[in-house]
This record gives sequence, structure tokens and C-alpha cells, in this order.
Amino acid sequence: MNVTRASRLLVLLVGAFGIHAPVEMTVNAASAPCASLAGLTIPHAAITFAADVDAGKFTPPPAPGRAAGAPGLENDAAAQGRGAGGGRGNPYANAPAFCRVAATLSPTTDSNIKVEVWLPANWNNKYQAVGNGGWAGTISYPAMAAAVNAGYATASTDTGHAGGNADFALNHPEKLKDFGYRAIHETTVFARQVIDKFYGTTPRIAFFNGCSTGGRQAITEAQRYPADFDAIVAGASAWDGMRMHAGRVLVNNQINKVDGVIPQTKLAMVHNAVLEACDAMDGVKDGVIENPLKCAFDYAQLTCRNGDAADCLTPGQVKAAKLLTSPVADQETGKVLDERHLMPGAELGFSTLGGANPLGLSVSGFRNVVFKDASYDYRTFGAKDWDMASRADEGALFSGDPNLKPFFDRGGKLLMYHGWTDQQVTPMESTIYYDSVVKKVGKDPVAKGLALFMIPGMNHCAGGAGTDTFDKMGTIEAWVASGKAPTQIVASHQTQGKVDRTRPLCRYPQVAKWNGSGSTDEAGNFSCVNP
Repeated sequence: MNVTRASRLLVLLVGAFGIHAPVEMTVNAASAPCASLAGLTIPHAAITFAADVDAGKFTPPPAPGRAAGAPGLENDAAAQGRGAGGGRGNPYANAPAFCRVAATLSPTTDSNIKVEVWLPANWNNKYQAVGNGGWAGTISYPAMAAAVNAGYATASTDTGHAGGNADFALNHPEKLKDFGYRAIHETTVFARQVIDKFYGTTPRIAFFNGCSTGGRQAITEAQRYPADFDAIVAGASAWDGMRMHAGRVLVNNQINKVDGVIPQTKLAMVHNAVLEACDAMDGVKDGVIENPLKCAFDYAQLTCRNGDAADCLTPGQVKAAKLLTSPVADQETGKVLDERHLMPGAELGFSTLGGANPLGLSVSGFRNVVFKDASYDYRTFGAKDWDMASRADEGALFSGDPNLKPFFDRGGKLLMYHGWTDQQVTPMESTIYYDSVVKKVGKDPVAKGLALFMIPGMNHCAGGAGTDTFDKMGTIEAWVASGKAPTQIVASHQTQGKVDRTRPLCRYPQVAKWNGSGSTDEAGNFSCVNP
């Protein structure tokens, strides 16, 4: 099927009486056949592939350079799959026919940025770029499929390297900048020109949608390139990347020095104790802590009295639980180095950051960005090295500039979300950034341009006991269309594919409170209130 000749049937509301009239729409006469895009000339871009893909026929190439079995490298998968809109099962089975364009971008002599742009036959006149997870290193194909399924022209990039680790950054500062901020911008500049040539018109609205690294990419775009996107969805934004990696490694070393690793077999016991203390604080006992900021559980209550046992924690394990849920600090001086930490309720995921080894993503960053030594022993890292480690990227992964005024002045909309039980990117990444934006630009601009939703019981980008499924793009589409920021979003929890609970997600800092009657599994029986 040649998608450039495909017609589109649009139903338009016309007339004073709301009569529905089918109108045949065809691709603009100025459009180009898909294959002809291979000859398109765009600065510092080499188009390597342009061809039609029939409906349901896309097969992704093998992920390049993945370090199989590397500790922690798999933990960001949700950011590129379900967390970014990819869905469960085969995300390509229902993909429509589209024109697939691949290219290599070289904004610097050391850049090697692979990008793809997908152009559906039935285009909604909108563009949705999608983000990455972890250290990226691959095109986010599942998220692209979700975008074209919804009618968007879409684009993704490997951010300039292959493989899900930081090996690319060793002695390559320009490649680190590509990963940090330049690749997404260059991809969008390229994609807009391809879209214009193919359809004969530019997108009416441009969106970005990403979680984790994709969430950092999202807010980076708002900060550095406020004209790139009209509306942005940013989940679990992993900003201030090197400080985040430093905190992960330091706390893990501190835990292992006190023999504090909590076995997987004890995590449910610890979690249940926290729920027993804090679950019902919102008036509903449902296995989810609505507002962890109000939970002051002391893990010392679980200290073993007669030696180690399955139903208690050793002194070292108590210390570990406190280290994971407290600000990162120099244990010798007590100096706080970073306010960000996990929240009560995240105990089932303690092994992610509190296991026998630090998260592999962070170890890779230390070896290649901080110490520039592939054999660096992370166990030697201590608080004395903190400042050097947190600044080693020279700001490439910072993405913490709170001045979003240029983005807001253009009418930009930023929808942020984060799970309170995120076991990898601490929830405070989002609350701290939100508060800094309010402080910098003021409450009124934030009220119009930024909405943060903290999700009780949701893990990293998705999963957990909370209501983790909600329509991100539908929410921000409605915001753009109406100009009215969302105050709550109905979300659901599913068990074996069946919805068994709905709840309102409330605009931060509000929380959901049961009205006192009706099922506690139905969103309509809750209201958003100040904590």
C-alpha cells in the first residue's frame, strides 16, 4: 500500500445544528511519495531508509549492544514499553500502514545519532516524539507504535549510541551532550522537515511523551528548547542525573558496609508492617498509602530481639531501610548531600537500590563519566567524592533549570506524573522540581502551564498496587483543546487484564479522599482535597 495515496475519512461537525457530514480528505498535493524521502536534503542528516510499511507488518530490528544480564540495565524497560504507551503483548500487531524513514544525524563531528520518523496514512495532523529509558541506545519502537496507532506522526532516537550503558561516553563529551539534550532536539528539527515534505504541511500541534530518562528528556526540552513542543508529558523525570547516580552508589555502599541487604523473602513482611501503620490514614485500607509524606514509620520497630529471623530485621537491615528512605548523607559527619530518597510504601522494591550491588545503570555512569575507567571499583566511592561525581557531566544531564517562563509564555503545557512507590527514580525528583518551578516563575504561570500528579502505589513508570493506568495523551490533548489544566485524572488498576479499581489522581499537592459512602474501588466516590 502506498500510504501517500491513501485517503482519510474525517467526520466534521458542521452547521448550527451539529449535522455530521463525512468529508473525503486526501494527502496534500504538495506531498511526496515515501520512497522519494530518501533523497531529501537536510543539514547534517543522512537519510538511510525510506519505505512504506503495510499494516501490522512491522518487525523491530534486534536491540543493538545490550549487555545481557548486566545488573540493573533491565529495570528501565517500562519507560520504553508500557510506561511510555507501548502496551502489553505485541505492540505492532495493530499498527496501521505508515511510511518509515531512518536517518543518521551528525550535529558534531563525533555525533552518530540514529533516528526514525513514522508517518501514518491516516494522520491526525499532530506530531508526538517519544522518549527513552536508562542510557537509551535504541529506538523506542513500542512507544512509536502506540503513537502511530493513535494517528500521530512520531519520531524516536537512540540518542547517539548503541547499547543500554554509558560506555559510549568514555572520552566522548560530545556524545554525552547528544544523550543529555541535543539528540531529542535534533530529532525534532529533522522530523518536522520530513513531516512537512511528506504531508505537504507542518504539524498543527507537537507533543513529547516520555518516562524516566524520557521524563528527563521531556523537561529538558521545556527548559532548553521551549519552541520545540506545544505540550509535554513527563513521567518520573530522572533529572540531575549524575547526582542521582552518585546517591544510588553511595547509599548502596553504605548499606553493604553494615551488612544491611534485606533479603527478598523479608520485603513483604516489612511492607506489610508499613501498610499496617499508614495505609488507613486516608480513611481507606486498600493496600496503598495515599500520601506517603504523612507516613512516619520507624523501621526500628522491626528489629530482631533474639537473633535473625524471617519476621524481623537485623540492626544492619534496619539501617538499610532507613538509608533508603532518608536524605543521602555523609554517615561520618551527618551532612546531607541530597534530599531525594525512596518513600514509605516502596519496600517491595528495596532490592533495586539496596541489593548486593548498586543499580547497573549507575555503575556504568561512574565508570565511564565520573572516573573514566572501565574497571573502576564502585565500592571505593564515598562521601568525599560526592562533589566531583555530581558535577562530572558538566551539566549535560542536569535538566534542573526551573525557569520555564519561556515555555509557559508560548502557551506550553507540561503534564508531569510520578509513582509514590517508584523504586528506582525517587518520587522527590518530581516534587522538588515542581516546587522549584513554582518558586522561580510564580504560582499563576504554573497553574496554567504545569500540572503534577503523584500516583499512590505506582512503581517506576508503571506497575504496583496503585491505579497505574491512565490516558496521558488524552489528558494533555484535552488540556490543549480547552486551555483548562486538569485537576484530576481517572486511573485504573488491572489484575490479569481486568479493571478491578478506579481512583482519581489528584493534582499535586492534593490527595484523593473517600467521600464516606459507596465502593472504595470506584473513582466517583472520592474527592481531591488538600492534605
